Amino acid sequence: MKYLFIITIIFYLTSTTGYIAYLFFQKNFLHKTGYYLLFAGFLCHCATIAYGFIESGHIPVNNLHETLSITGWAIAGVFLVFHYKFKLKILGVYAAPLITFVMIAASSLSSEPTQSKNIFNSLWFVIHIISVFIGEASFALACGVGLLYLVQEKAIKTKNYGFFFQRLPSLELLDTTGYACIITGFTMLTIGLVTGFVYAKFIWGRIWVWDPKEVWSCISWLLYAALLHGRLAIGWRGRRAAIMSIIGFAVLLFTFFGVNFLLTGHHEQFTRW
Repeated sequence: MKYLFIITIIFYLTSTTGYIAYLFFQKNFLHKTGYYLLFAGFLCHCATIAYGFIESGHIPVNNLHETLSITGWAIAGVFLVFHYKFKLKILGVYAAPLITFVMIAASSLSSEPTQSKNIFNSLWFVIHIISVFIGEASFALACGVGLLYLVQEKAIKTKNYGFFFQRLPSLELLDTTGYACIITGFTMLTIGLVTGFVYAKFIWGRIWVWDPKEVWSCISWLLYAALLHGRLAIGWRGRRAAIMSIIGFAVLLFTFFGVNFLLTGHHEQFTRW
């Protein structure tokens, strides 16, 4: 599996090269190269995760190495879906390097399991993990779209029709794509939280134990709920939605890393080095 993991990283890395080349030269074959290399990396990644599942008998999230691997897999999968839906080619310039960075970080960590298998033997746990990671991957892409929106908006307002203006799509397409990412992320995070509560009831006897990860996950959920409410009820679009997407993802990053390394709780065992 080690060699398959390395091959997966190589595909993602070469995909990043293709997308960066596309950013500068705007040749369609460079975009296709980056896309198909990322797709190939995703297939290898699926095989890696499937092998880990078969070998261990449960979804591979034994440690930070495997958790980051699942993170990269989720971002790649969600990106491929949204690319097919919205044809936002330039988003690969953000997604491919992010996936590659996550996978390289995962490869530098120990792959030795640190968990008891008993806590993984639950369908609720599988649904919880997959839903949460797909949700967070969607929010990661929403953040990327938000950044692209702010760059394009600045180019338009300053009438600087240069490098980025010529390479980025319309503000409307960016706003629509970002909204779709947030809707998807919010739905999946909601499913993840609900199944997490059910799973906690089975494992710890209570659906809520004031675990720091639970608290900050709910804070993240409330933030995105406020963003969606603002969009539907007040008309938050464009710049405000883009900024909120970036802030929301920053809170998610703290929930994923900061809570585990700075605070103690039930979830810290899933992100040990």
